[in-house]
Amino acid sequence: MMEQPTPPKTADTMDKGRSGDYLTVRIGGQLFGMPVLEIQDVLGPQRITRIPLVPPQVAGALNLRGRIVTAIDARTRLDLPKNNPDSREMSVVVEYRGELYSIIVDEVGEVLALQQIQPNPPTLNPAWRTISSGIVRLQDDLLVVVDIARLLDFTRTETVH
Repeated sequence: MMEQPTPPKTADTMDKGRSGDYLTVRIGGQLFGMPVLEIQDVLGPQRITRIPLVPPQVAGALNLRGRIVTAIDARTRLDLPKNNPDSREMSVVVEYRGELYSIIVDEVGEVLALQQIQPNPPTLNPAWRTISSGIVRLQDDLLVVVDIARLLDFTRTETVH
């Protein structure tokens, strides 16, 4: 008896029903969840050195225990307005393709065990859909699940029709 081929996994079929622990962060008032297993560190406000001629999403670089870390401005990446210069932003440090990246967020919340991640709805902001692997409806909020690889892939764009 021949086995039927398994259909290819898409973002929607891979994430539906997936569960795990996610660190909640706020960016521009929106709640996002980052996979805990991909997070290396969480830092308070950092001194970031500007780097000339980098994409606008790159805020600069910072020194983390002797390692140079590229700082990514999540607000710019998500097409949100710049934060108030007096705000106390935080950094979530992740490793991607052997390099450390600091994702600058407005605030860090708690770790949630998420169940039943749903596919992105067509009404989700296109910039958020580009970096999201799904959503979770919480009691009082909508959590957008961040796919770290997509967040750090600046070549990804999504056209709005």
